[in-house]
Amino acid sequence: MIVSSCSPGKGEEYDLAEIERDGPAGLNEILAKTESKPWRGEEFKDGVLGGTWNSSVTSEPKSFNLLVAERDAETQAIVANMYEYLLDYDVIKREWKPLCASAEIQVDEEQGTLDIIYTLRENLYWTFYQSDEKIPVTSDDVVFWYNEIEGDPVFNSSTYNSHFLTMEDGSEAHIDIRRIDDRRFAFHFPRIVADPLLAANRDFGPAFIYKKAKDERGAEGVLDLFSVAADVKTIPSMGKWYLVEYVPGQRLVYKRNPHYWDKDSKGVSMPYIEENVVRILSDKNTEYLVFKEGSLESYIPRPEDLDELVSRAGPQTETAGYTVFNAEGSIAAPLWSFNQNPKNENAPWYRWFTLKEFRQAMSCLLNRDRIGAQVYRGLAEPKVDFFPPPNPYYNPDIRLEYLYDPERALRILESIGFTRDAEGVMRDANGTAVEFDLSISSDVVTTADMASIIADEAGKIGIKINIRTLDFQKLVEQLTSTYDWSSIIIGLGSNFFPTQGSNVWPSTGNLHLWHPLQKKPATDWEARIDYLYNEGSYTIDKERAREIWDEYQRLILEQCPIIYLMRQRSFFALRNRWDFTNFYYDNLNSVETRHIFLREE
Repeated sequence: MIVSSCSPGKGEEYDLAEIERDGPAGLNEILAKTESKPWRGEEFKDGVLGGTWNSSVTSEPKSFNLLVAERDAETQAIVANMYEYLLDYDVIKREWKPLCASAEIQVDEEQGTLDIIYTLRENLYWTFYQSDEKIPVTSDDVVFWYNEIEGDPVFNSSTYNSHFLTMEDGSEAHIDIRRIDDRRFAFHFPRIVADPLLAANRDFGPAFIYKKAKDERGAEGVLDLFSVAADVKTIPSMGKWYLVEYVPGQRLVYKRNPHYWDKDSKGVSMPYIEENVVRILSDKNTEYLVFKEGSLESYIPRPEDLDELVSRAGPQTETAGYTVFNAEGSIAAPLWSFNQNPKNENAPWYRWFTLKEFRQAMSCLLNRDRIGAQVYRGLAEPKVDFFPPPNPYYNPDIRLEYLYDPERALRILESIGFTRDAEGVMRDANGTAVEFDLSISSDVVTTADMASIIADEAGKIGIKINIRTLDFQKLVEQLTSTYDWSSIIIGLGSNFFPTQGSNVWPSTGNLHLWHPLQKKPATDWEARIDYLYNEGSYTIDKERAREIWDEYQRLILEQCPIIYLMRQRSFFALRNRWDFTNFYYDNLNSVETRHIFLREE
């Protein structure tokens, strides 16, 4: 589906002052009618067992295979309920804490190497729904998954790149794993790194199932495991939930895992909720209607929902109603990127996109104030930094220089030979009219509205942008295999750590959006990014590391291979029938419902 570059955004256009004055009630009034409850490290209280949690998704799972789920965020969220990471990161204390395992770092400064010794919990099991069989989770599970699944390039796992380090002489060296005993295993780093736990933290599947499939049928056998046609009750869990039912187009049903290791002071395993029924709904509009009917426990509103949602909220004393909670702007933001893959070298836009001046000019056409007002109704703010504030190397003085300024965009374009003809059409030095596509997911209305504004602003100086609305899986296919896109709006999460995104920011990464899997850096600036990323990864001295990461941020913001858009203030509506004692909501930890329980009447 292609949307004309002249498509208007939704509704009448506002500026920020009008939004504040005439919007859904003004930001201050909205906040006054909602609750703020960020988590700041509070201990969770013992709760009451029981209840059904009703939730929803707006797309079908693609598989129940942990490896396949890597490629689809919604599928990954569905599958993740049955697994657990080795460690968790406390963003308040800025420290790692055990989940499946505890970790001990051993540094050999003489050899310049580092080992992480992991010890799995004693009470960790693979179990099946309505079965007494308990299979211990062992180091064999982790070692197999690391070596034979993540480490097998045939699977193109997103974690494959994290298995390697660049040594001081420029060579690549592998981070090895070895079994010590049933509960202990070690990662051996051939070089001392700054954040080793980040590189060694992972989830993993049951070796006793995946190894048999690989031994018998190779990669195909692994990828065929736990398809959507499988009996979901045959999927073992070591997480909080069992998946017990899947009816395509209707629902997924989970039951709590009574063997889960996280227990309260009375010995009750989390979660307190007995059952989670996940309805499969067609879109966000349907989801909102179902929430208003009272059939969902929670809802994350879009900007256009907020006025009505807040006005209908009831006091917490009314169990039939709901309360709306607010959180400050997300630390993540969607981004706009440009394809610089030489596979498309015959396309005129390839020549434009490989010029940093062209990318800088596009940044100067990005009217974030208009997007904030018209799309987010004042409930978002521009993201003009690279690292988010929680990142230890965030520097508030490092900001994007190329902000909205159409006149500056014209000057930059003129400096590389672009001019407007008598009809106002922008043409390059060869006389080719500047026209290219902007691909977006069909799932998100706000993205379509942002794209329309981008196209409209570009059209004012004679650049035609055609908006292509595609299924999200098609976008993923274009980014990771066909590379036949021109520009795109997509989200990649946020970097709590500077070395997160090892498959995105280094030029060798398989999700290095604009030109993935480079055998050597295609440009001098990418070579410098690789060097800085590498040096920062191995620099223990905090002051020296800060210098490295400062240059890294400045260089990406100068080159504009990606241009961040908006940090949306978020809201979360929760039914009042739930006790809010253990519920928290903020922009660092997102929604905390792991220890939620029903209110006592």
